[in-house]
Amino acid sequence: MSVHPPPNAVLRERAPAKVNLTLRVLGRRTDGYHDLSSLVAFAGVGDRLALLPGAELALMLEGPGAPSLAGEGDNLVLRAARALAALVPGLVTGRFTLAKRLPVAAGLGGGSADAAAALRLLARANGLASNDPRLFDAALATGSDVPACLYGRSCVMGGRGEAITPLALPRFGAVLVNPRIAMATADVFRALALALEPGTHRAEAGPEPAGATRSGLLAWLRSEPNDLEPPARALAPVLGAVEAALHGTAGARLVRMSGSGATMFALYDNCRAAAAAARIVAAAHPEWWVKSTVIG
Repeated sequence: MSVHPPPNAVLRERAPAKVNLTLRVLGRRTDGYHDLSSLVAFAGVGDRLALLPGAELALMLEGPGAPSLAGEGDNLVLRAARALAALVPGLVTGRFTLAKRLPVAAGLGGGSADAAAALRLLARANGLASNDPRLFDAALATGSDVPACLYGRSCVMGGRGEAITPLALPRFGAVLVNPRIAMATADVFRALALALEPGTHRAEAGPEPAGATRSGLLAWLRSEPNDLEPPARALAPVLGAVEAALHGTAGARLVRMSGSGATMFALYDNCRAAAAAARIVAAAHPEWWVKSTVIG
């Protein structure tokens, strides 16, 4: 049974980066969204969100990414809180403080992860069970990636984001690289120019990986691409240089773009190899955002 935190207690949550290991765009829906199939994993790096419960809903920004969000009229944290308040009468909200560490509009689901963290904090502040269906409903109302971020573990994400199938994955060392380019998802989908009428579909994505061995998963990942990578590369040719830099590091097992870009990732057998690779890439390209982490 959930319990309420002590009065005036500051609650804290991690908002880990979401990495799309694969992303297939299967078709256009009549509601304006696209049907997707994506194997999603979460990284050790991410934002941090705190909540001081109170009567007034507010958001304070800090961290290196704060200036990029300062002009936003409606941050996803606030949108998620309002969505849940519409479903839970008398919901206690309060003042959020977001430490923005992930690059913005980077294909890492940073805003969605922040929104999911806000929902988890509000659940704790109000004594809601973590599996309360209203949390999921508020997540989906906030954004297509928020339900997967609310789940917060590796899974296959289907539909427009409402279908979540858990899938255990082996852990990899990883390097995330963003050339400090903000990539609007809508622009990438327009560049994809999916030649389908609303309500029609392409061939389905391949079957989920059988088993979760490292070699088996890597073989499957190489056969299932990110359909948004080619149009993103057309919009941001520097992604070719990012890919080359990651491929040039020792032990890179897979290099691919996450989400709608412009962050690319490389997978390694362990954290030590990933950390060594990150140092090399960061030294060669100090203007890029480079982080070594763990995925799985």
